[in-house]
Amino acid sequence: MKRERLTLINGALIESIPAALAKGRGNETRRLLASHECLLRRKADGRFLAVSTGSRFRLLLRNAKTQHQCESFLGNNGFTEAQSIKSVQAMLDYLGVSNHYGHEHDLALTPEPSTLSFTGFDRYQRPLWMQENAGKAWLKMQSAALIDGITLEAISGYRGHAYQLGIFKRKLARGQSVQEILKVNAAPGYSEHHSGRAIDIGTPNEPPAEESFENTEAFAWLMEHAPGYGFRLSYPRNNPHDINYEPWHWYYL
Repeated sequence: MKRERLTLINGALIESIPAALAKGRGNETRRLLASHECLLRRKADGRFLAVSTGSRFRLLLRNAKTQHQCESFLGNNGFTEAQSIKSVQAMLDYLGVSNHYGHEHDLALTPEPSTLSFTGFDRYQRPLWMQENAGKAWLKMQSAALIDGITLEAISGYRGHAYQLGIFKRKLARGQSVQEILKVNAAPGYSEHHSGRAIDIGTPNEPPAEESFENTEAFAWLMEHAPGYGFRLSYPRNNPHDINYEPWHWYYL
């Protein structure tokens, strides 16, 4: 697999990943993935839309709207950071989040990168996407920890704005309020995960994204060594962002 192919390419509604990194759902889909270079999927929910090679594509979700979106994505000359934040206000309005949310919580509006690099796999064997320099620093830190007998696992890396909105929708459907969700998830557009520089870290036999991670040898190692690899703990106790303590969430400066 060529290194230059191991890239996530962003668009307004669609993202493209190497077909070789996608897990096929059904024999026909697996066959098509094997014979094409890229998978086009919907950013909001990860739905497989088409497979492509160059500008040629074959629809997996066959309707006129999807065809138009795929044609627009493949014909686009690039996706800018400015374009990526155009839909954020509509998401905040949908959730009823104040226009002053970022200022009130000292959180920056974070655009999505136009491309991200494949950085191995997370705990669940999903491709981990990060900005290239952040990904290299993570792999270097992970290797150094292993030498010291500490296993660090990636739980989550890059997440887009639409994916973040999906987290809110799922939690709202389970009966949580927006204010409750904002204690553990930043509003769409304001999560450090949008940058491709943030990573949630776990360790074997420890549940993901739980405060109990603080009591592990992995967390103690990170507190001592992570700054040397460019990572900082984003949400310590009593942080100014009004987000609950997250010992698992680290950001590459």
